[in-house]
Amino acid sequence: MAKDDLLGASLWDAYSNKVTTLMNNPQHQGEIFQAEAEKRGHKLIVADFGAESCGDAVRLYWEIDPKTDIIVNSKFKSFGCGTAIASSDVMTELCIGKTVAEAVKITNIDVELALRDNPDTPAVPPQKMHCSVMAYDVIKKAAGLYMGVDSESFEEEIIVCECARVSLGTVKEVIRLNNLKTVEQITDYTKAGGFCKSCIRPGGHEAREYYLVDILADTRKEMDEEKMKAAADASASGEAKFENMTLVQQIKAVDAVIDENVRQFLIMDGGNMEVIDIKKGDDYVDIYIRYMGACSGCASSSTSTLYAIESTLKDKLSKNIRVLPI
Repeated sequence: MAKDDLLGASLWDAYSNKVTTLMNNPQHQGEIFQAEAEKRGHKLIVADFGAESCGDAVRLYWEIDPKTDIIVNSKFKSFGCGTAIASSDVMTELCIGKTVAEAVKITNIDVELALRDNPDTPAVPPQKMHCSVMAYDVIKKAAGLYMGVDSESFEEEIIVCECARVSLGTVKEVIRLNNLKTVEQITDYTKAGGFCKSCIRPGGHEAREYYLVDILADTRKEMDEEKMKAAADASASGEAKFENMTLVQQIKAVDAVIDENVRQFLIMDGGNMEVIDIKKGDDYVDIYIRYMGACSGCASSSTSTLYAIESTLKDKLSKNIRVLPI
């Protein structure tokens, strides 16, 4: 297969040597026939999977020893591009020698990592990753056929990113634990959205039920609502006077008010702010803040903007608040 028949030289360079080698010389392409498997006392499983996003399809053959459930031989037939051939070949190799239960744990990331020339360089360019992510689905089908169960029974969670096998629950948990605010941060923490990018927003290689942009927006909204509720609950309790709150409670209450009433206006102008410390004096509760982005060099940060922040906090939390930028 000539390079020029596939893509331009610059894009070709984005493929690992392993991928380009296996495109032309796959090691496990072929068929296993029923009579052969039965002769050796083994069971033959044949599973098919097609990717609607690009039209690629793969047929996976498993020859299984029913006494041990070990996949003693495996082959594939791929109907698609060179990337699909290479990834199917590696996927097949990873199955050999494993039990069916172990093979089900093989992910698309395992296949992509096995195709890399070195651990830090992706094996394929992001726009072709969708051709390399059929492994998990066809393996599930083969395992389901062997065990006599629905292939979906192996899936315990809603998967948001098929490339990296990242679940909806994981994305939400990471956003909350690390206070993530951008899709790029989600990708850094989880790898979701780092490959074919279909899960980031509508309009990618294939339609998804969940997109990272929506999950981020919904989770941030939930977090903001929880902070507001915590502040409201604190204000409603007998011990909830702002001055009597613990430092953690005070910071949460201030953040909730800022998020609800102030932060969006700062962001619109290219800025932001964060609470650095809160100190209680005899007459005042001093809230130390730091401006970020455009706000850090803005003349109004010490006049009208500061007054608006302080007035909002006084109105919502305590008339004894002073806001001091540092």
